[in-house]
Amino acid sequence: MPREKEGKQKTKETPLPIVPILRKFLKTYEKHCAQTQTSVCPAIRQDLKTSINNEQVLRKFMLVRPEDSPTSVLPISLEPLLMTIRDECYMLGKEICIWSLQLSNPEIARLASLLELKGSAACPFTSLELTDCRMDLWSLQRLGRALPCSHLRSLILDYSRFGKEEVESLFSGLQNNQRLQALSLRYCGLVPQSGPRLSTIICQTAISELHLDGNFLQCSGALALLRPIAEYAEMQGREQPATAPPDPGSPPHQLQGIKKKIKDLTEAGPWLVKLYLADNGIDRRGKEGENGLLEFTQILTCLITYSAHLREIDLRNNVLGETAAADILEALRARKTGKLPVLKITVTPQMSSDTFRSIWKNSRKSRITSKKKKKVTVSQTISPS
Repeated sequence: MPREKEGKQKTKETPLPIVPILRKFLKTYEKHCAQTQTSVCPAIRQDLKTSINNEQVLRKFMLVRPEDSPTSVLPISLEPLLMTIRDECYMLGKEICIWSLQLSNPEIARLASLLELKGSAACPFTSLELTDCRMDLWSLQRLGRALPCSHLRSLILDYSRFGKEEVESLFSGLQNNQRLQALSLRYCGLVPQSGPRLSTIICQTAISELHLDGNFLQCSGALALLRPIAEYAEMQGREQPATAPPDPGSPPHQLQGIKKKIKDLTEAGPWLVKLYLADNGIDRRGKEGENGLLEFTQILTCLITYSAHLREIDLRNNVLGETAAADILEALRARKTGKLPVLKITVTPQMSSDTFRSIWKNSRKSRITSKKKKKVTVSQTISPS
C-alpha cells in the first residue's frame, strides 16, 4: 500500500513534457520572425502561452492578421511558423488555419512540402483552412500537386476567387483522393460550368461533406453536381430497400459494404452526407428558366427520397417556389415511408405559408408520434433561414 501511494505522488509531481516543448517552440518561432523581418502573430503567441499555462498540447495553429494592425508594422508571414514546425519536429499539430493573408509563392511551396512529408516524417496535419487568402495560379497549382500526397481530411478555401484555370488546378489535385472527406469552397466564384467538374470529383473521391454556399452554380451547375449522386442513391435504394428503421448508433444498412475505411483511406463513391448550396442562384430566373428549375427539383427529390447517406442539405437564399416546395414535401414523406435516416433540409420560406406550414407540421408530428409510441422513428426537418 505505501508503495502505491509513493508511485501516485511521484507521477503527480512529474511535470508534463509538453510545457518545455511549447516554450522552446515559442522561442524558436520568435527567432524566425526576427530573422525574416516579420511580425509575431498575436494569435499564435496567445495560443502557445495558453497551452503552456494549461499544460495542454496545441493542436490548432491560427495565423490571423489583426484588424487594427497599423501599416507601419512588419507583416505577418506563414514562413516563420512552418520553419518552426520543421526545426522543432513538432508532430502534435492537426490543424492550420490562415485568414486574410497574402500568401507568397515561397510560402505556398514550403506549405506544400510540409503536406507532402511521408514515411517516418509523415505530416501530422489533417485540416487546412485558407480563408480569404490571395494566391496566384502558380500557388494553386503547387498546392494542388501536394493534395494527393497529403493526409488532409478537411480542406477549406473559402472567399478565394477562382478563375477557370485556378479551379482546374485545384480539381486536378483532388482527383482520386481517398483521404479528403470535407471540402469547402464558399464564395469562390464557381459558375454553372463548375458543376460537371465538381460532380466528377465527388464520384472519384472520398469527399462526403461539401460546402458551396455563395457561388453561382444556378440550376444547371447544381443539376450536374447532383445527378450522379441521385442516380446512385436511387439504384442503391431500389436494390436494397430498407425494411426497418436504422439504428441511430450504427451505419444504415445501405452504407454497409459501400464505403469502408482501409487504414487511413476511404473508398470513393458518388454520395454525400452533407451538402450546402445556399445562395447559388438556383431559381427560374437563370438561362434555363422554369425547365431548369423543374429538372433540378426532380433530381433533388430523387436524392431526398432514396439517399441513405444524406443527413443535411442547405438550400437557403434560393427561390425554389411553390411547385418545388410541394415536391420536396412529397419526397420527405416518401423518405419517411422508406424508413431512411433523419434528414435536415433548410430552405428559405419563399413559398405559400400553407405549403411551408405543412412541411413544418409534418416533421413536428413525426417527433410527437415518436414520443407517444416510445419508438425510434425517422423524421424530417425543414427550418427557415
